[in-house]
Amino acid sequence: MSRSYRRVAGFTALVFIAAALPTTAGIAHADAQASPGAARPETSAAVHHDVSPALRDIPIGPRTDVPRERPLRPIPANIAAHAQPDPVVQAAAGTTVAATAGLGFAGVGNGDYGFTPNAAPPDTNGAVGATQYVQWVNESFAVFNKTTGAIAPGFPKPGNALWAGFGGGCQTNNDGDPIVQYDKIDDRWILTQFSVSTTPYLQCVAVSTSSDATGTYNRYAFSYGTSQFPDYPKLGVWPDGYYITYNIFNNGTTFAGAKLCALDRTAMLAGAPATQECFQLSSSYGGVLPSDLDGTTAPPVGSPNFMLNFGANSLNEWKFHADFGTPANATLTGPSVIPVAPFSTACGGGTCISQPGTSNQLDSLADRLMYRLAYRNIGGHESLVVNHSVKVSANKRTQVVGVRWYELRDPNATSGADVFQQGTYSPDSTSRWMGSIAMDKLGNIAVGYSVSSSSLFPSLRFTGRIPTDPPGILQAESTIKAGGAPRPAACTAGAITAASLSTRRTTAPFSIRQNMKRPRDRSTGAPGSPRSSCRAAELEPLGDGVIPLPLLTRWATVGMMNPLTLVGRIRC
Repeated sequence: MSRSYRRVAGFTALVFIAAALPTTAGIAHADAQASPGAARPETSAAVHHDVSPALRDIPIGPRTDVPRERPLRPIPANIAAHAQPDPVVQAAAGTTVAATAGLGFAGVGNGDYGFTPNAAPPDTNGAVGATQYVQWVNESFAVFNKTTGAIAPGFPKPGNALWAGFGGGCQTNNDGDPIVQYDKIDDRWILTQFSVSTTPYLQCVAVSTSSDATGTYNRYAFSYGTSQFPDYPKLGVWPDGYYITYNIFNNGTTFAGAKLCALDRTAMLAGAPATQECFQLSSSYGGVLPSDLDGTTAPPVGSPNFMLNFGANSLNEWKFHADFGTPANATLTGPSVIPVAPFSTACGGGTCISQPGTSNQLDSLADRLMYRLAYRNIGGHESLVVNHSVKVSANKRTQVVGVRWYELRDPNATSGADVFQQGTYSPDSTSRWMGSIAMDKLGNIAVGYSVSSSSLFPSLRFTGRIPTDPPGILQAESTIKAGGAPRPAACTAGAITAASLSTRRTTAPFSIRQNMKRPRDRSTGAPGSPRSSCRAAELEPLGDGVIPLPLLTRWATVGMMNPLTLVGRIRC
């Protein structure tokens, strides 16, 4: 019996459970292998960098209002379902998680601040800083005062406004797939989106020069050449680098595997020339997440960044150690295979979740782990928390989906992290999926997610646990926002997609955003026509420290779509 399964056996009775740019710099291979038997790191300098004017002073440029669809690219390696029961399903819940709703305000939604979304899905993303909240809705973003909810003058702005005067694809293209992060170590913002309408394919990365998101930014463009389409970027902040992962599709069509990269954080904070170090995995691996630091306690000195995806009844862990002084010394080790309780991928990784009053089903996005992979150094131990969506049960007409979550400890162990606890939250016949999970400095955990069924309109709920709860058990859930109608055809899936923490509070209230996916035509398998735009939502703790129960004491920007309203009318 594996170590991870021994951990769950004790509670199974309770738990059933990226002027024109210069010529693109080529990717150079280091002279030596990263480690014995390992692939060599690919190293390349940013093809261009500069310092922006203050973002608040950059005028709002034109933005196309032609509806645009950005189809989901599934990960072939991760979508196989396994016909097996889930032994860690939590079929009942305990005491309801107490929460007090606080501030809510409109985010970048249809009709708010004169904004009209034009892309589906919008991949809404955001983060909370010391005094501000930044939200990006695929092709536009805005800065808010996190205390009052007031939007900063001159916002929303098109995503590529941040690269005005920079040149090349970063300035010309506004392609979205954004990530907003807050570097809690140095109080800096990281705003990034890719440029893929033209080649070379670029990741456009801006790092603020202060904690003010409306100020100046050190701007960079990193190239992935003319064939490697860098899909689904996910970024984690680590002391020695900004670690970013992609699903690479050759020429935008053929899955080539995950690319794991580290950007020179120290250089980018200083506005100096910066390089990236990357490892390309085989097509057997996709959907890899980088670990993202929460809290004020850093990992042990020299710690690698921990990266995860899932496999068959397992998690795969890589350890990535960047070396920007001597790139040849960069190492990627792994994967270490971490056995977990058996699971079947929800909906085979695709669309199957029911909603009332329509045959349109919702996308599970279950072929990958949900962003973020949150890291905490809690005194005597290190923890990682992460989740994904799994099948709990199915009949001829519907499938019940649950949130499989994990707390891993000792991630730097030679054989990989240890599964400290795990569970699948599914206390009834309602589907729960696209979760987001975070932990505070005391070990309290909060999980937010979407819910829907043939009799329940898509809604948002959350639950959590305290360290004294039985291992693998989450408390009874509370509703963030109840839905009042089915999702329109262009909005087929809700997703609480990330949980990130700021560092300047003693409590950790959360905000919510929701990510919606679009349906596929059942006769052709093609994506549905772009009839409307959608919103996204994430579980977003506003502060570091304790997440007391009551867990969620202030709601900041919340996003979703019309007709379902989330704490401030962010809608599509």
